[in-house]
Amino acid sequence: MKAITPEMEYLSTRQSAKVLQVSLGTVQKMVELGELIAWKTRGGHRRILASSLDQQLARRKRAMRQKTTQNCIAMGIFRRVENSHELIESIQCWQLKVDLEVSVDSLEGLMKAVSIAPDLIFLDALIPPVEQVHLIHYLSKNKDTQRIPILVDEGFIRLHPGVMGLADENTVGVRHRYPEILQEELENGLIDQNTLIIGYPATNPELETALGNKNRHELLEPIFIQALNRKCA
Repeated sequence: MKAITPEMEYLSTRQSAKVLQVSLGTVQKMVELGELIAWKTRGGHRRILASSLDQQLARRKRAMRQKTTQNCIAMGIFRRVENSHELIESIQCWQLKVDLEVSVDSLEGLMKAVSIAPDLIFLDALIPPVEQVHLIHYLSKNKDTQRIPILVDEGFIRLHPGVMGLADENTVGVRHRYPEILQEELENGLIDQNTLIIGYPATNPELETALGNKNRHELLEPIFIQALNRKCA
């Protein structure tokens, strides 16, 4: 397979076929279906954007990974790395086998989620509410992640109608340039009408009393299974 080098911004149909190891006709069909971004030169020759070929190769790699593993592939976005340790430890005791990718930065988490296309996405309850709204917004809009279940704190779901009015120093620099758009999306069911948003207990005082010294993440296994079932539905 021919490698795509950094200086190659676009390739011919024949070069693209060699990269993808498919026929010329398949490449043309992929262009027609919008799977590859292309245009024609004045001479009528088709040129295909190299970055769209990279994306297609990444999708193929993800599909192969998912076919060769029976484990659930999850993406966890956390506020601090130590927040992920408890969940990772709990997962080791589950019957459900989970490969957990971890990110402690929202932007990095978004990019990883698009690249990996996991079976589900877990948002740590300590991520500021406004930042969680941004994550849900972008994950719900991206074609590679919009059908992936997102696990969020039940307390965040109850809070969401007024979440855009919150002032939190931790959200400086991550606010949307047009917060009124997100507010409108909230009002139109970005969270409460999205069947792929699944709540998990994280900030429930009654739950803390019931658990005692137990790890709250022990309760997450059936919720992970629920998310996987909802994805397949």
